[in-house]
Amino acid sequence: MRHTPPEGTVEILFIGNATLLIRYGELTLLTDPNFLHRGQLVHLGYGLTSRRLTEPALDVAELPHADLDAVVLSHLHGDHFDRVARRGLDKGLPFVTTPHASRVLRGLFGFHRATGLRTWQRRTVLHGDSSVRVTALPGRHALGPVRALLPPVMGSLLEFGDRSGEVRLVLYLSGDTLVYDGLREIATRCPEIHLAVLHLGGTTLPGGLVVTMDGVQGADLLDLLRPRRALPVHYGDYSVFRSPLRDFVAEAGRRGHDARLVDCTPGERVTIGAGT
Repeated sequence: MRHTPPEGTVEILFIGNATLLIRYGELTLLTDPNFLHRGQLVHLGYGLTSRRLTEPALDVAELPHADLDAVVLSHLHGDHFDRVARRGLDKGLPFVTTPHASRVLRGLFGFHRATGLRTWQRRTVLHGDSSVRVTALPGRHALGPVRALLPPVMGSLLEFGDRSGEVRLVLYLSGDTLVYDGLREIATRCPEIHLAVLHLGGTTLPGGLVVTMDGVQGADLLDLLRPRRALPVHYGDYSVFRSPLRDFVAEAGRRGHDARLVDCTPGERVTIGAGT
């Protein structure tokens, strides 16, 4: 039987890294499924690997598979969609992701219901009277020429409501982006964000190249978007993550964002409503 959170709220189980199980009404979404275990290597491309330092709070077999309505996948990197997820998820499960990732998911991995969205394109997922509109938002995994070496990434706006189209709750998933001028359009178009889920960690590749937000950039994004609440994820799970959560918490606090921060560690659940 599906677990239903209180009306008008979203319940989030933080599984680890950027993997969340999100429930709203009759809907259940999974984000960036990463179920490798501690000590296992993830492949990042070009021969680069990183070792997982933590255990996921759930194994892929423990997911409520019959309840899953869709996966929202920010991009096709091994710490966001891994070989365990590839084997353990139903091939008929809908994915909402980038055009690049959708082609690979359908062509190589057999997930035939993968849909690729270009920036600002939308797709609606329904279950019963519950609805979520997923909009692909700007994101860049790297800046300058190096950007071409990394897979395209998207942020996501999740607008939850009912079949009438009324939006009751808005979540933003940053994806593995750095802060750059293109994110200003999100602030303009999406002035009311109830919860921002921020991918942090300061992922650092050989040569010192940083390709995800560190603590300072995470606070910069809070300055820009000013969501009601913010949930930090994507930190401490892999050896390439060099910016610990405490750096973000300290910098966000220094800038007066303490009240926005949601304290939710892997394995914990948090319930968010429009007024909380």
